[in-house]
Amino acid sequence: MFKNHLKIAWRSFQYNKLFSTINILGLSLGLALTILLLLFINYERSHDLMYSKKDQLHRILLNVDDDGTKEIWCSSPSAVGPEMKDVIPGIKESTRLLQHDFGGTAAVNVNKQSYIESKLYWVDPSIVELFDVTITQGAKQNQLEKPKTVMISQSTANKYFGSSNPIGEVLTVDKEISLEITGVFEDFASNSSLQCDILGSFSSTWAANSLTWDNASFETYVLLDESSNAGEVETQMQLVLDKNIEKQDQWFSFSLQPLTDIHLYSSSYTDTYTNNIGNIAEVRSMLLLAILILVIACINYMNLTTAKTQKRNTDVGISKTLGATKKNLIIRFYTETALVTCIAIAIGLFMAMLLVPLFNQLTSNTLDINTALTVEFGLGLALVFFVTTLVSGSYPALFMAGFSPKNILSPTFNQNKNSIFVRKGLVVTQFVASSILIIGVLVIYMQLNYVKGKDLGFQPENVIAISTAGIGKAEKQNALQKELSRLSYVSSVSQAQGFPGVGVSGRSVFKSDSDEEGYNVRSNRTDASIINSLGLKLLAGKTLPENKNITDTIVDVVVNKKVVDYLGLTPEQAIGERINMMLGNNAYIVGVVDNFNFRSLREPIGGYAFHNRRTEYLSYLLVRYNSGSSNSLAGLERTYRKIAPDAVFDYSFVDNKVQQFYNKEAKTAQIGLIFCSLAIFIAALGLFGLAAFTIERRNKEIGIRKVLGASIPQIVTMISKDFVQLTLIALAIASPIAWFFMKRWLEGFAYKIDVPISVFVFTGLGAIVIALITVSFQSIKAAMTNPVNSLRTE
Repeated sequence: MFKNHLKIAWRSFQYNKLFSTINILGLSLGLALTILLLLFINYERSHDLMYSKKDQLHRILLNVDDDGTKEIWCSSPSAVGPEMKDVIPGIKESTRLLQHDFGGTAAVNVNKQSYIESKLYWVDPSIVELFDVTITQGAKQNQLEKPKTVMISQSTANKYFGSSNPIGEVLTVDKEISLEITGVFEDFASNSSLQCDILGSFSSTWAANSLTWDNASFETYVLLDESSNAGEVETQMQLVLDKNIEKQDQWFSFSLQPLTDIHLYSSSYTDTYTNNIGNIAEVRSMLLLAILILVIACINYMNLTTAKTQKRNTDVGISKTLGATKKNLIIRFYTETALVTCIAIAIGLFMAMLLVPLFNQLTSNTLDINTALTVEFGLGLALVFFVTTLVSGSYPALFMAGFSPKNILSPTFNQNKNSIFVRKGLVVTQFVASSILIIGVLVIYMQLNYVKGKDLGFQPENVIAISTAGIGKAEKQNALQKELSRLSYVSSVSQAQGFPGVGVSGRSVFKSDSDEEGYNVRSNRTDASIINSLGLKLLAGKTLPENKNITDTIVDVVVNKKVVDYLGLTPEQAIGERINMMLGNNAYIVGVVDNFNFRSLREPIGGYAFHNRRTEYLSYLLVRYNSGSSNSLAGLERTYRKIAPDAVFDYSFVDNKVQQFYNKEAKTAQIGLIFCSLAIFIAALGLFGLAAFTIERRNKEIGIRKVLGASIPQIVTMISKDFVQLTLIALAIASPIAWFFMKRWLEGFAYKIDVPISVFVFTGLGAIVIALITVSFQSIKAAMTNPVNSLRTE
């Protein structure tokens, strides 16, 4: 029997080749997009699942209350890990990571060759055991126990030494410290939160001999005992904090984050070295998008399948007259749907394979279609097949199989109001989903344009940040600064610890000695030119002094208005005042600049301070150049190589760094635009099907109207009017839904747009145009048909 149903399904497919092809095309495209999105979701959810101790590994977080603004920091003081391990029985092991130069690049010299590395971490030896680091060369244990030792990844070993054995070789970092290579490890997986190319021994750093509770610059992971409860351990951690820091001096509290939560649940956290951060909201959005596209594709199938029901009514009626049961017909229609779905999935998988490289380019991911060969993805695909077949075939199978032969063979069968209502409802559902997608994409783009155009309080354009890691001594840095300043197209050059878009130090400002909470600020060691280099607006006082005697113990500080507001002073009153911000007892405010957005616009402006105390390394030269000058970058590089001929010219544009805050949103908007366009195309196919059905049902009416003198525009208008109404109904339903979700999304930004009415107007006009274009093709064709053909037979 099943074989017979399969033959009938195949004959039906061949008999209606045009509609079958459109059917399969729409369903294949919908399934291809769904498969891509499921691959992406599967990849995002797979992060850190490869580690054998994943269920016991947790990252220590700091919960900070910054003058009423709550923040969660992913870094902690250097003493936290060792102390917690020694005191709390539930913690079996700990490990710390300190990214080189607090997230800056490292200049690495090997065999007289220079390289720039951004993934050099100073780590405790226990990282090897906790994170299942696979050693491919060198001793299997104790590789990082000794000071001045280092392990490198396999890809780094290939880059430095080719096929030669790197064990025992020496590499030099920033021309300051030489490290012996003791091992080579297998590269961390792309879906690991840890992405390290070089692991240096923690004992080689300044932090090894100065365990503190105030410098929160270290990502710390702890391994809990299998019988330990994370909540109980957090309580014990607070007791350890009380033991080491007086209650009134505590500016943070502890919490634990499971390793498997790091990738998807850390997007709002700060002070992290982990660049491989996802967003659970994005994953949920992609899942919703996958469901919407699949629903649109299934509805499209239903509409196209029922568009030719009038030609199949006689077939079904005769089958029922000859004894076919309702069950037989349901199986028959579902067999047909299953056949189409199988073909569509096969084509969809092939299309997904072709689209994976483009999708990877858009998302900066490393999706692999081979993951579709896993049992889990196979089960997921089987579920998609089952749901698609069940949903897509439900209407033609259950509706047509449920009528008596008398009703089906009746000429008025296709005028059944319920069936017409269902079909229109399906089209409305399609356009509701499409309208929500259009509105969402438009709002995201408008917010991104707002972010790009907003006055940040400083001028990041035409500023290049040149890393000084490969230069070495301060004398060379000063010489390079002077040489760059002499260039005709350079207006300002500053030495600085960092800049907006790059992490700097964290400190606290206190109003007085009795101020127990303080106010968290970002502090940046720099020089007198910083105001001009960043284009800051000076409100009062002056910039940092040009020349500073090395014996001068006074620390000069330039703060932004947020800091003086906290101190309860005006910018003018703040000048000359001593400031207590962990810079010693001789720190004084010499200038106040206007507030500026040094971090993402998701967050409100915070406190910021520039100072000249010799406590942090000057990692960058910030060069402001004239935008009209040609070959300016080449000139800067020539000057750099004149001072440091053996170093790599490592630079970045400050405005690009600032825009990296919004890369995720920009990629989401790109994906949304592409997938939204394809979803609209699929929905248009469904509308095409309903238009075909409507015209087929009203074929005789159109013929009579033509005989009575109706023109082609009048007939096209008559047919199109109903579909425009459906589109407007869909927009009315979609608008409040889209407004609600986009309002929620915008709440993630401290500075945001109001969702404008124009978005809904534009979406409505766009949907109407799409509907008219889709329907007009069928309408014009029907209007131009000879009326004799439609009136000749019943």
